[in-house]
Formats: sequence, structure tokens, C-alpha cells
Amino acid sequence: MPSHVTRLGAPLDPDSTVLMTVECQRGVVGPDSALPELAEVARRSGALANVARLVAAAHDAGVQVLHAIAERRPDGRGASHNARLFRAAERLPVQQLAGSTAVRVADPIPVTGDDLVVRRLHGLSPIAGTEVDALLRNLGCRTLVVTGVSANVAVPNAVFDAVNLGYTAVVPADAIAGVPAEYTPAMVRNTLALVATVTTTEEVLTSWRGPRRGPHLVARSTKGPDSPSG
Repeated sequence: MPSHVTRLGAPLDPDSTVLMTVECQRGVVGPDSALPELAEVARRSGALANVARLVAAAHDAGVQVLHAIAERRPDGRGASHNARLFRAAERLPVQQLAGSTAVRVADPIPVTGDDLVVRRLHGLSPIAGTEVDALLRNLGCRTLVVTGVSANVAVPNAVFDAVNLGYTAVVPADAIAGVPAEYTPAMVRNTLALVATVTTTEEVLTSWRGPRRGPHLVARSTKGPDSPSG
């Protein structure tokens, strides 16, 4: 096991843990991706399959699942234009348009009616500027498991925002992907490992194995992190 990967010190409590998938949508990691290199790495590395395994296990364990989706209106209103990444995205042949198949959660990730889906029209982060923080606090979340893409931008944004807001971030390193493929382990080792618990899909699955807990929305505490920011 790589030196930057640590064993979970304690089981992830289903009543205070939320699993987030980041931009695991058809137009990003699906067969018709706007970013085919990223989609290929996500599938070839096993990261997308591991996200699917984690989501299925979360459903079975009564852990809340939240899918963070990046999209834009057909008229582009409210979209960000202040970075090279945004301007490049506007020229891609596949657009992440609201209501289109591109912004549906990608196969093979299972989705149930209990899952939350948060869609953002601007920015780089799945958390900052969205309703995610309020939802997590209302759910009694203390630990956020971050999965998905990309390890270049959205995933580290999510981890930093979670930590700044007082949550404990857990990153299964084999359930995230970026480009080029060799960048992801270097970024995890030199950046995410400094602020998050970096673990593996199997470690998280082991933590959640056991009898189903029942509806987590009822069982959760209403108390969030002790020291909220802002």
C-alpha cells in the first residue's frame, strides 16, 4: 500500500457520513464525453467502477449519496468566463446542458430516489457557491467521502472546501481520476494527503459492510461540524 494511503482509524458512521460523487456525469465520464481522455482514464484505471461500488455500498449501508453535477444553461446565463478552462469548455462538441443526457449520472453508477443531486451553473467547486454545505449540515454530516473527477480541478476543490468548512474529508484514491493518469497519484501524495484521509475503495467498503441501517434521513443527528466557517 502506498505510503500516502492510510487505514481508516474508525468505521465511517453511516449516520454522519455522506458520499459525494463529483462530475460523474455522462458528458464527462460517459462514452460520449466532452473530455474523452479523462473518460478513458476514469474507466481504464477502474476509478469509475470503484465509484459505482462505493455508491452501491452506501445505498446498502444507509449512507447518504450526493451527486455533484456541473452544467450550463443553453443560453449560457450565469456561467463563468473568468478562466481558460471555462472558455475551452464552451467550444467543446459535447456541452453539459441542463436537462440533457450529458448531465445525467453516468453508468455504471446506481442512482436511487434517496440520492441528492446538486447542479451548479458556475465555478470550479462542487461545494463553494452551491447548496451542498447547507444540505450536509442538515443531514448531520461530519465526514464527506469525495469521489469522481477530476483530480486536476474539481476533486481538490471539493476536498479543500470540505476541510475549510469543518468536515473531515476522506478520499478513496482509487475512486478518483485525472489527466494525465500519472498526475493523480502525485497530486494525492503531495496535496490531498496533507488535508484528507486518503484511503482505498476496499477500506471504505469494509467499513460499511454489515446489515442495512434503515432510512438514514431519519436516523441522522441534526448537528453538523462543530466550527462552521462563515
